[in-house]
Amino acid sequence: MTTPAKLSTVDRLLPAWIAVAMAAGLLAGRWVPGLGAALTAVQVDGISLPIALGLLVMMYPVLAKVRYDRLGTVTRDRRLLWSSLVLNWLVGPALMFALAWLLLPDLPEYRTGLIIVGLARCIAMVIIWNDLACGDREAAAVLVALNSVFQVVAFGLLGWFYLSVLPGWLGLPQADLAVSGWQIAKSVLIFLGIPLVAGYLTRRLGERAKGRAWYESVFLPKIGPAALYGLLFTIVVLFALQGDRITARPLDVVRIAVPLLAYFGLMWAGAYTFGKAVGLSYERTTTLAFTAAGNNFELAIAVAIATFGAASGQALAGVVGPLIEVPVLVALVYVALSLRRRLVEVTP
Repeated sequence: MTTPAKLSTVDRLLPAWIAVAMAAGLLAGRWVPGLGAALTAVQVDGISLPIALGLLVMMYPVLAKVRYDRLGTVTRDRRLLWSSLVLNWLVGPALMFALAWLLLPDLPEYRTGLIIVGLARCIAMVIIWNDLACGDREAAAVLVALNSVFQVVAFGLLGWFYLSVLPGWLGLPQADLAVSGWQIAKSVLIFLGIPLVAGYLTRRLGERAKGRAWYESVFLPKIGPAALYGLLFTIVVLFALQGDRITARPLDVVRIAVPLLAYFGLMWAGAYTFGKAVGLSYERTTTLAFTAAGNNFELAIAVAIATFGAASGQALAGVVGPLIEVPVLVALVYVALSLRRRLVEVTP
């Protein structure tokens, strides 16, 4: 096993950049009059255009790094694919359902919002966290694509099950979720499809014109920083849009944050432990852990707003999702890297 490369200065300071971006967004949203209206004046599939652009810029460089000719080695790894499906579509939603009912039994709107977050499997930021943690880039691309397909098919069905059917079986209050498969498919096509096609074409055309050595040693380092800029820009805009609501209801945010913290920690640790138990490499175990722990907050927020309204508790729960997810998964990047260093130290 080779010694892992050191993080760049920019990457080592990532938690500080993210903290500054979150604070800047919260303050701007609360203190700049009319900023929210300006940011939401144009929307893409129910998401503010600036957020949509930030997500696309964030994901493109990482997907341009994927060696698409190696995807076959990932698709042949049945342990990885089946583990991801089970963790994402059986364990994740069930865990969030249990945590929401256990920790928010008296707050039905927030509880419903958290269950929606648990159903929206990650297709965006997980690519960044996986890359920073030196996970398997090709495996991440395959698992994100796999989750996207299942998201289109399963999101509405699981929403009906966890909000209406299962509570009914357990004698608990029920809720309804009105969401179409096409609405979810549009989100997947926009936020994953566009950067995926762009990344694939960039690599194919770049390697054909200049060769792989030039593409990976010259071109990729030039576009790489755009991922961080897109991430920070997205965080600023997201928190600017919701800054007033978040800062006006701090106790509600704390109540919502508790099950989210438990969810992200349990899903990541459980997936990482499971990956090592079934014999996956560090890189693929890390990819499995981040794809299992991350959530598609863009979809969760859009569905909550479309179904319950922008001022609803369900929408607030969706908004608090990234407030907790971003710093927690950044911290888990460093946990993963620490585990990798220990593996290197004990390997003869």
